[in-house]
Amino acid sequence: MPVVKIRNGSIELNVTDDGPPSAPPILLMHGITSYSGTWNWLVPDLTERFRVLGLDFRGHGNSDRTGDQYSSSGYVSDALAVLEQVAGQPAIVIGHSLGGVTTAALAQRHPDLLRAAIMEDPPLGLGGSGKPALEGNSLLATFKLMRESVPQLQASGITVDALAGILAGAPSASGGTFGDSLHSDGIEQMAESMLRLDASVLDPVLTGDIEAFLDPALPFAVPSLVVCADPVKPDAVASPESAHTFADISPATEVFVIEGAGHLIHDELASRDTFRNAALDFLDRHGLMS
Repeated sequence: MPVVKIRNGSIELNVTDDGPPSAPPILLMHGITSYSGTWNWLVPDLTERFRVLGLDFRGHGNSDRTGDQYSSSGYVSDALAVLEQVAGQPAIVIGHSLGGVTTAALAQRHPDLLRAAIMEDPPLGLGGSGKPALEGNSLLATFKLMRESVPQLQASGITVDALAGILAGAPSASGGTFGDSLHSDGIEQMAESMLRLDASVLDPVLTGDIEAFLDPALPFAVPSLVVCADPVKPDAVASPESAHTFADISPATEVFVIEGAGHLIHDELASRDTFRNAALDFLDRHGLMS
């Protein structure tokens, strides 16, 4: 896949660039332990109509590591750099988890750069509390384990295939094993992302030092879709109540809860197609698929 390298201050960011250069742009943004490859399965559905850009946030994938600069403002600035330097016109933005709450921040503060926003299980209340984020969520234990194990895995020289095989048998934060619940390409991308991840991106989340992404009083100022995991799942992040609170003050904002889905909605065998269909239908209803 073609790649563009851009600079955000002193940081070099990696951006995949696929589809017709003159087509309307879509920017895809990943979660906090992932990278742009998590969206590879969706790209073929989009490239007939869109120029598809995939950002590796700072500390992820092939973008630069930045030490202590893993903040909400830093992630938002990475997205802005892509929109301003590469997209060249207002874009549809789709983000999962960290990418989802970054998308929400853009919809609040930079609507002139967006045509629409789709947020997949975004942590809308992340940051600003001074407590470890995701308290009571099974992802917190997963993140603690990854903070310790990822540097060791990288130092060991393990291959992507070998790590994917281990992950397939590992317990998922949503229940069962990853092999039971996820598409094989999702497990492979998870392994790939772990071997490219700066594990210190997790520190501000684990300590509670990350600042808030969102102003609870500001609306999403572009057509927006918030896709929530099933709130009964132990790793569900986007509270439907919180999502509806934003929807109530935001024009053209919808909330869609996928029954039975855990946090990794777009990688789960049972929910990927539901997410894809919901996203494409939303864009179609807002006249953005032509």
